[in-house]
Amino acid sequence: MTAEFIIRLILAVIACGAIGMERQMRGKGAGLRTHVLIGMGSALFMIVSKYGFADVLSLGHVGLDPSRIAAQVVTGVGFIGAGNILVS
Repeated sequence: MTAEFIIRLILAVIACGAIGMERQMRGKGAGLRTHVLIGMGSALFMIVSKYGFADVLSLGHVGLDPSRIAAQVVTGVGFIGAGNILVS
């Protein structure tokens, strides 16, 4: 299971790194480092939201919706994008 998490994080870094590299070569505001950090953080939040609460959910009397964490990741990325637009 740990190897799967690491592979997911590496794939997120590669995918976001490609986008960040392209933006950095064109001289845009958010470059390689920004995209890699956002991609890695988003992937980590999604892994935690899917697998991090398995022991709590098995109790039965606890109602938890892991998709709420994913919704906040989308909101956070939106704020970062808006900040990038305002800066440029």
